This record gives sequence, structure tokens and C-alpha cells, in this order.
Amino acid sequence: MERREEQLGAAGAGASPALDFTVENVEKALHQLYYDPNIENKNLAQKWLMQAQVSPQAWHFSWQLLQPDKVPEIQYFGASALHIKISRYWSDIPTDQYESLKAQLFTQITHFASGSKIVLTRLCVALASLALSMMPDAWPCAVADMVRLFQAEDSPVDGQGRCLALLELLTVLPEEFQTSRLPQYRKGLVRASLAVECGTVFPLLEQLLQQPSSPSCVRQKVLKCFSSWVQLEVPLQDCEALIQAAFTALQDSELFDSSVEAIVNAISQPDAQRYVNTLLKLIPLVLGLQEQLRQAVQNGDMETSHGICRIAVALGENHSRALLDQVEHWQSFLALVNMIMFCTGIPGHYPVNETTSSLTLTFWYTLQDDILSFEAEKQAVYQQVYRPVYFQLVDVLLHKAQFPSDEEYGFWSSDEKEQFRIYRVDISDTLMYVYEMLGAELLSNLYDKLGRLLTSSEESYSWQHTEALLYGFQSIAETIDVNYSDVVPGLIGLIPRISISNVQLADTVMFTIGALSEWLADHPVMINSVLPLVLHALGNPELSVSSVSTLKKICRECKYDLPPYAANIVAVSQDVLMKQIHKTSQCMWLMQALGFLLSALQVEEILKNLHSLISPYIQQLEKLAEEIPNPSNKLAIVHILGLLSNLFTTLDVSHHEDDHEGPELRKLPVPQGPNPVVVVLQQVFQLIQKVLSKWLNDAQVVEAVCAIFEKSVKTLLGDFAPMVPQLCEMLGRMYSTIPQASALDLTRQLVHIFAHEPAHFPPIEALFLLVTSVTLTLFQQGPRDHPDIVDSFMQLLAQALKRKPDLFLCERLDVKAVFQCAVLALKFPEAPTVKASCGFFTELLPRCGEVESVGKVVQEDGRVLLIAVLEAIGGQASRSLMDCFADILFALNKHCFSLLSMWIKEALQPPGFPSARLSPEQKDTFSQQILRERVNKRRVKEMVKEFTLLCRGLHGTDYTADY
Repeated sequence: MERREEQLGAAGAGASPALDFTVENVEKALHQLYYDPNIENKNLAQKWLMQAQVSPQAWHFSWQLLQPDKVPEIQYFGASALHIKISRYWSDIPTDQYESLKAQLFTQITHFASGSKIVLTRLCVALASLALSMMPDAWPCAVADMVRLFQAEDSPVDGQGRCLALLELLTVLPEEFQTSRLPQYRKGLVRASLAVECGTVFPLLEQLLQQPSSPSCVRQKVLKCFSSWVQLEVPLQDCEALIQAAFTALQDSELFDSSVEAIVNAISQPDAQRYVNTLLKLIPLVLGLQEQLRQAVQNGDMETSHGICRIAVALGENHSRALLDQVEHWQSFLALVNMIMFCTGIPGHYPVNETTSSLTLTFWYTLQDDILSFEAEKQAVYQQVYRPVYFQLVDVLLHKAQFPSDEEYGFWSSDEKEQFRIYRVDISDTLMYVYEMLGAELLSNLYDKLGRLLTSSEESYSWQHTEALLYGFQSIAETIDVNYSDVVPGLIGLIPRISISNVQLADTVMFTIGALSEWLADHPVMINSVLPLVLHALGNPELSVSSVSTLKKICRECKYDLPPYAANIVAVSQDVLMKQIHKTSQCMWLMQALGFLLSALQVEEILKNLHSLISPYIQQLEKLAEEIPNPSNKLAIVHILGLLSNLFTTLDVSHHEDDHEGPELRKLPVPQGPNPVVVVLQQVFQLIQKVLSKWLNDAQVVEAVCAIFEKSVKTLLGDFAPMVPQLCEMLGRMYSTIPQASALDLTRQLVHIFAHEPAHFPPIEALFLLVTSVTLTLFQQGPRDHPDIVDSFMQLLAQALKRKPDLFLCERLDVKAVFQCAVLALKFPEAPTVKASCGFFTELLPRCGEVESVGKVVQEDGRVLLIAVLEAIGGQASRSLMDCFADILFALNKHCFSLLSMWIKEALQPPGFPSARLSPEQKDTFSQQILRERVNKRRVKEMVKEFTLLCRGLHGTDYTADY
């Protein structure tokens, strides 16, 4: 034993410096971890123990920590350390020590079979890891040996203890395989070996499960063991006997959960669909659970109903295509579908009385997809069978979507209400999907039911029923084009007849009107039927989200038909804004709605409405501008500036020539005179400057000011021209005083839209030079505290090169300093900043020939850029950024080939650069590959990915599987 410990200790001696990892110190550290009240001490102890576990000394102290006189916490640490050493440092173990290590682990497991269960499990995991590393060559019959050793009669442990220990070992073996770090080629070999071992495991499990004398704890362990093994994709036909035994075990309440898990895992294997005959045998077994399911529902036994539902759904969802293909068995599959329908419509409200129905929703998607994927003839047959089923499903889903009574709902917790909201969204998505199967008939069906409900004089109806039917309509109308539906006019006519006595119903009425806003745009005569309802709801804070979002949709879709109602909409909106009924975000939406509305009016009308709408806010802002800055008036200022910027986001009086021209839409000239937004901005410009003068130190206020102009520029495009000179001047003053990223972002917008126009080039050039000079000074002082400014600055430089390279021709621009700052930015830890810097270089390098100053600086300092790029690829930057660095290499190769071919050889010459893991041959291969590829950017990206993996020592490991 001692000799083995010494050899194992020596084998890992180089792994870490020899800290004092003795048994005594480990025990002290564990005591500190578990019992010291000081969190810092706990953290220190944990860090030290993690080092101890991977140290060579772990081979010595692990066995000693497993001594019978130690407490379970200490024994557990010893077992965990053994597992870590075996699973992560297998190559450190001499081959002649495999057998003694195996024997020692067997001895310990036998000992703990009647001891602490958590320690037993860790020891089993350690032996499982050892078995996986030795299989198949060094330990060809691992599982058979395990079974034989634990069945030996000469063991001091009783038969049940040995049996449970063996089952624990067999259970963790496949689990350890799933999480093991085995190389890919070894995984395939071990998987094949384990598949053969099933022949030893399954008969044993069957025997133990069917043996009348087997105690409940053994049967439960058998089911868990089976559940673990089936995840190795064992052929379903080999599992038949155990699956049937698991179905029988469902009658035993103690075994129920384990049986469900085992059956679901077995049925859900991807490979199972190949075994159609076995699947067909399973249908009667599942259908045989219906009585147990009904009893469970009747008795309110949620666990049992949930478990049986999981089994039915696992069979239906995973194998609907395979079972539908068996046309002669259509009736038994239809019976399974009807069983799942029962689970969907299970009585009670989700999630308070039941949690089962949500499990079934994906099944209905899958079944529909499979039916619609058949060729026309077969599809027609199945449509005939399943269309009535799907109409029934709609009824069931709408019933499940109904709110409980007001009294009952009042007792629900906020978490339960949120879960119910998400559940209704899932139902909504399912209804939208089902429309593909049922088509227009579904809308007619809903309309007829709603019509009967609202016009019936015989019986009083619940608001919940009405709300659910409307919710069904809304679900479909939100995503499906209902413009040609013949039932929508009737629905719009029915909506005013709904007696709204409840917030939930009122919300759904609002959202339904919003979902029909595109239809209203095509049928403007109906707007007057629903608009009064929306305006009335605006005054109710409980309907804030639904009423404001609906008004916004109507104003966006129907703006050219709203002028007759404009005065009323503006008046009501002004009233609710002044009364502060809505939260900030809804106030912003409301301003956007008004922007859409005003866009369709004549300029004089717009200005008149704007005056009445924003005058109160301007007066408030004037008052706030006089006050000494404090937190409460800051909130008010940001709120007012936000209202203005949201209004200007959508207030667009120029009309698109064609709504389908894509993002670069051309605007038609506006005949009526100056743009109203520009008129207002010019009126309030002095006031905004006054506010700024007091709040320049506050990033939030500066951001809010910039947002007004940025959103206006984006909306108005060329119409913003009159504001350009004064805005450039203001931005220059702002940025010179206190640099902020938002000012750079606005400058970038101005460069993008106006820099190419001769009339606007002088003020934009002056602003560009000023912000560049200020930012370069910031770099000299230390830019690390301002990654956002550096990010925005790099984006501005890239935009300038893309839109107007002439900005780099000015003698006052220090191109060399800009280049050096961008190289520095490549080394920032923040990924967005690095990305922006890479973007700048990929715009700069192609200008080497056309802009003299750029060509000169690349010639002088390009080598520094290349070294920074190679350092990043070598491991200094995140692997997720490698494509960006590859873009720089590609640009250097394409536009500075002769320079790059000289630089790259020099740069890669020093040993250990860019990584100590690289050989001279690997570096040489990389440089040759890069220099050869001047056309295919994708190939360069692949080369860089390969090279960075070599640099990081990750090439050919599992870590690169998804890379």
C-alpha cells in the first residue's frame, strides 16, 4: 500500500509546488470550511482544499481520510479527492498500479456498503471513472467483474448491503461516462464496450425487480439503475422486459417516481423510433394507466397524474411520426392522442390545482407537423381524423386559459399569477400554430361562440368565458393576416356590446383591438366603433399597458385615417399625461403614439397640437433649469427630455415613396414648409443648452439630451439639416467640457447622414477634429476607466472612414496618434471595445493607397498593429473575438501584402511568441497559410481559429467541439 502511494505521489510530483497538504491540515481546513462563521475564512479554506485535491499528496491523504474513525464529511472529501485524481490525472498513474488501485477501491466500497451513503456514492464514482479509463483493453469485462465480486458470499457485508452497493456502482457508471472527459475516439470504444455489458446488467435488474423477496429499496435502486443505462442508447427491444416491469411497479406508490423516470428515459431515446413493434406494444401499456390517471385526478393526487401524463406525452411526442406511419394501428394511436387530450384538459387551474396540462402543449405542435408532412393523399385521410380532435383541442385550451373567479384569483400569490400568465402565452402560441391546420374555420368557430354568448338572453355568462374567446381571437390575429377574414367585421361590431366589469377582460379587449389595428387600417369606417373604448381605457391606470400599446398600434397603422379624431386623441392623451396616470415607459409609448398621429396632419395643425402638447413641459423645464441640481429635479428633467425624444422618434411628416424599399428609404420632399420637429427643436435649443450647462457632469442627463437629437436625426434624415451647425457647436462644447460616449454616438450619426454634403462638411469636420483631439488627450491621461468612450470613438472613426474618408485628409488630424490609440484599444478586456477597434482597422487598411497620411502611418506602425493582433490570437483576447482579428489580418494581407510578408516572419521569430506552446514549424505554416490567402476571408478565419487553439493548448480537445 505505502509503495503504491509513493509511486502515485511521485508520478504527480511536478503538478504543483509542495504545499503542506497533510491529513491534519486537510482536516483543519475542512473544519474551517464547515464550521467557521467567517465567510472569508471559509473561502480561503475552500481554495486551499481545491489545491489539496489536485496535489500529488492527495494520493497519500485520501486513503487516510477514509478511515472508519473519521466523520462522513472528512471521508467524503477523501473519496472526492480520489475521484478527481483518477478522472483528471489518469496519465499520472503507472500502469502497474491499476490492479492494486482497483482492489483498494473495491475494498473501500465493500466497507462503506453499510456506512455513509454519500461516501459510498463518491467511491463508486471513483471506481466507475477508473473502469472507464481501463475499458476495454486493460479491463475487458469490468461490469461482469463488479457483479461477480459483489455476489461473493465471503463478504462481511450482508446480502442487501452488497446488492445496494453494486446497484449504486452500476448506476453511476453510465452517468460518469456521460460527463467524462474521455477523448472522442476513446468515447466510441467505451460506449461500444458498455453496450456489450448490458447483457450482464439487464438480466440482473430483471431478476431483482421480479423477485417477490426484493425489498422496496432494492427495487427503487434497480429502476434508477435501468434509467441510467437506457441513456446509453440501448436498443429499445432489449429494454422491453424491464419497461414492462416498470409499468407494473407504477402501482406501488414508493416506486412510482423511479418507474416514471425509467419509462420516460427509455421511450425518449433518439434511437427508439427504429423499434416500431416495441413502440406498438407500449401503447396498450400506456392506455392501461387511464383508470389510475382518473383516480389520481379525482383524488387531487397531482404527483401521480403528472407522472402518468409524462409517460403518455413521451410516447406521443417522440414517436408520433413512427406511429402515424402504422396506418393499420390508427385507432390505438388515436386512443393515445385522446388520453393526452384528457391530460391537456385536466380539471383545475394551472398552476394552483394542476401542473400537468403544460407538459402536453409541445405534443400538439409535433403531431400537427407530422400530419402536414405526409404526401397529399395520406395527409387528407389524417386531416379527416384529426381536424375534429384539433377543434376539440381549441375548446379545451380556451377553457384552460380562463381566469378563476375574482375571489379565488385574489388569493393567488404573485408567482402563481406570473406562471399563469406565461401558461396563457404558451396556449396563445399553440392556438396560433393550430390555425395552420384549421384555417379560417377556426375564426368562424370562435366568432359563432362569442356571438351566441353575447346575444343570448337565456342565461347569464361569465366574463371569464368571454375573455377566453377574445383571447383566442387575439392570439391568432396578432400573428396571422386576418385582413381577408369575413368574421372580423362582426367581431368589431360585437366588441362594444361586451359588458366590461373586470380588469382582465378589459385588458384582453384592448389587446384584441390592438391585434386588429392592421385590419382597421384597411377598413377605416370601423375605427369609430372601437376608438372611444381605447380612449376611455387610457384613464384607467390598471389598463395602462394594454390601452397605451393599443393606441400606439392604431396611431401607427391607421394614422392617415385619424385626422378627424386627432383633436380628441391629443386632448385625452394630454389629460392623462398631466394627471400622471401612467408609469414612465407607458408615457414614452403614448408620446410615440402621438408622434405617429401628428405625422399625418398638415404642418400648421402639427405645430398647433405640438404647442399645446409640449408647452406645459417646456415651462416645467424652464423652471427646472433655474433650480440647483438635485436628484428629484434630475428625474423630472430626464423624464421631460425622454417624452420629447420619444415624440420626435415617430413624428415624421415626409412620406416614404415605397414602404418596401428596405432600410435605406428615400424620403419625398415635404411641400408645406419647415419641418415641425426642427421648428420645435430650434425654439427649445437655448433652453436645452441652459439645462446642459448645469448638468454636464451627469451622464444620464447628457444621454437624454443626445437622445432627443439622435432620434430626431434618424427620423428626419435630410430634413434635420438646418440644425446641423448649432448642434455641432453644442456637441463640441459638451464634449470638450466632459467627454461622454453619448456625444460621440450622436456625432457618428451626423457624420453618417451629413458628412458627404458640401454645405455641412465644415461644421462636421470641425466637430470631428475637436472630439478626436479631446479623446486623444483622454488616452494620454489613461483611458482604461472609459471603455464606453473608447468603444464609441472607434465606431466614430470607422464611420468617418466609411462615409467620408476626406475627414482623414486634414493636416490637423494626428493620424499616427489615432492609430496608436486604436492599437491600445485592441488590448482592452471589454469585448465590445475590442470589436469596435477591429472594425476601425478593417476600414482604415483599405485606405492605405488613397489617403496619404494613412499609408504613411501603416508603413511606420503597421508592425506594432500586427504584433498586437498576434498577441491577441496567442491567448490574450477572448476566443469569441478571433473572427475580428482575422478580419485585420485579411485586410493587411489584401492591402499591405509586401509589408505583411516581411513583418509576420520577423514578428513570429522570437521563441515563445505569441505562445510558448508553438513550435517554429507551426508558426511558419501559419504565416505561409495567411500570406497565401488574399481572396477567401472565411478561410483566414478558420486558420486563425486553428492557430489560436494551438496557442492555447486546446487543439484536439473536447473544449473545441462547439468552437
